[in-house]
Amino acid sequence: MWSDNETDKDFLNFGGVAESIAQIVIDADTRPVSIGVSGSWGVGKSSMIKLTQAALKQRAGSDDFVFIEFNAWLYQGYDDARTALLETIAERLIQEATARETGLDKAKDFLKRIKWLRLAKIVAVPAVAAALGLPPVGLGGEVAAIIDDIKDGDADEQTLKSAVTAAKAAAAAGRVLLDPKEDSSPPRQIERLRESFEEALEEMGVTLVLLVDDLDRCLPDTAISTLEAIRLFLFLRRTAFVIAADDGMIKHAVRKHFGDLTDESLVTNYFDKLIQIPIRVPALGTQEVRAYMMMLFIENSSLSDDEKDRLRAALAGRLKESWRGKSVNRAFIRDQGVELPAPLVLQLNTAERLAPVMTSAKGIAGNPRLIKRFLNALDIRLSIAKAQGIDVDEQVLAKLLLFERLATPQAYAALTAAVNAEGDGKPRGLGEWEVAAAAGESLDLDGPWAGPFVADWIGLAPPLADEDLRGALYVGRENAPLITGEDRLSSEAAELLTALIEEPGGAALLTDNLAALPRPELSIIMERLLAKARQETSWGTPPVLDACLAIAEVDPEGQGQILAGFLGGRPAAQISPGIVPRIAQYPWAKVVFGAWNASDEIDAPVKRAIKQRTERGNV
Repeated sequence: MWSDNETDKDFLNFGGVAESIAQIVIDADTRPVSIGVSGSWGVGKSSMIKLTQAALKQRAGSDDFVFIEFNAWLYQGYDDARTALLETIAERLIQEATARETGLDKAKDFLKRIKWLRLAKIVAVPAVAAALGLPPVGLGGEVAAIIDDIKDGDADEQTLKSAVTAAKAAAAAGRVLLDPKEDSSPPRQIERLRESFEEALEEMGVTLVLLVDDLDRCLPDTAISTLEAIRLFLFLRRTAFVIAADDGMIKHAVRKHFGDLTDESLVTNYFDKLIQIPIRVPALGTQEVRAYMMMLFIENSSLSDDEKDRLRAALAGRLKESWRGKSVNRAFIRDQGVELPAPLVLQLNTAERLAPVMTSAKGIAGNPRLIKRFLNALDIRLSIAKAQGIDVDEQVLAKLLLFERLATPQAYAALTAAVNAEGDGKPRGLGEWEVAAAAGESLDLDGPWAGPFVADWIGLAPPLADEDLRGALYVGRENAPLITGEDRLSSEAAELLTALIEEPGGAALLTDNLAALPRPELSIIMERLLAKARQETSWGTPPVLDACLAIAEVDPEGQGQILAGFLGGRPAAQISPGIVPRIAQYPWAKVVFGAWNASDEIDAPVKRAIKQRTERGNV
């Protein structure tokens, strides 16, 4: 199995780009610079960040730079991302100043001002008194404890909220945190925040490199909050920002934050003002995909660490010459002087044959994360086969798994039907097509088999016409989704799905956004919501119902009918009268009510509620 985490090992031939980013930071020579690393989900942005940091450390050493990695997604729903970022920077500066024995006072002053801003946000009304410098009159023991916490840096969210009810503790807190003679108005404090930050870096003689990742996984408020915090430090000396995000997702967050902006230039300008140098993660071609799959297999093999590093370095060097026509293949790996275990040889053969389809097929399109998920699913299938004593060839299983994931349901059904039609499980009907594909002839496919993917798939080795596929189909009978609905969603649809799951009560506010989505994406979202809805054991008005109804409202003929079928199939004991008025306004509710009225198991109160609605003409 392969983990889904980022890596500082170059599996994707990103080293050249990472080194270029590192050189940009070095060439800036303490001048401010901001770099955006963009690309869609799963293409390797996080690994690019790791490789950039490694390249920068290798080129410049550790004395000139202070590195901070910040993942805004980790704070979503738990803390204010803006404050979390500011405090992360301050704590790292204090740690570095302590180690260097210089700049500590400036770093502490920076942290103090962050705490003042946080207090001003949480206790907004009393903070006015603090800004005006009102004295701490009549403070009790509780207030004193709060102030001590603030001074010591131990104040948490609950402590600061307690300050609201503790005799206007904010007034005292403002006096403790700031010099009484100092102008403590918010604009002046933001200015002094920037000054103390820059002074701390100058005194330590370092450049702060902030590496921001997973910003495109955040909800709009968290993404914008993080970007606004970054904006505080832009264009200050000794700063370098490397921000990894799907720029399409960030633009969506900007639209949502500023009220669904229709002027696309305003959306683009917001991000462009933050990013001086945009860099897009390179797309992977067949050579890169083949090398990536081979590296993954090598990583999981029984080779020693030194042998793995040797092969990885050789593949990376070969990829740099791929533009000259130098190929990455098994022969090249075999020539590196490393004795390859027999299982690894077979896996490298699988990688070599699958790479062209993994690159061109729309369902994967060379996406590293989807490739890794595919190989993990293959590994699971092999483990299941071994545990159940089923002899399955790895290459046969890989080819079937690829078909299961990327062919249409109709084509997959046709393949299983062909296997089941033969007593020995051999789909002999594929034989004529496989012979033609091997001869380089074009295939005349029709019915469920029609389509370019199936034609490419038939040409893959090994041929299957004489293979007993019953065992391979048996271990894959669960049809576990490798490329899930979320993977096929656009950034806008993925954001809406997250919002519907996490805050279903606000679904009614999203109907305009949902109506703008293509119908296939609505189907995927409804499928995911119904999977969550199946966990409900009482159907009055559970929150997930609001989310489902929002989808049904924008597509009553399609998703409305699906929801009607789902509700009509709920166990009778789960149905409560409260659901009747909630769905009565929808035309498809007639079907649901008809099924419930016809059931002897539905409780009488539910049927009475339906009758009342019908008599009022609401159904």
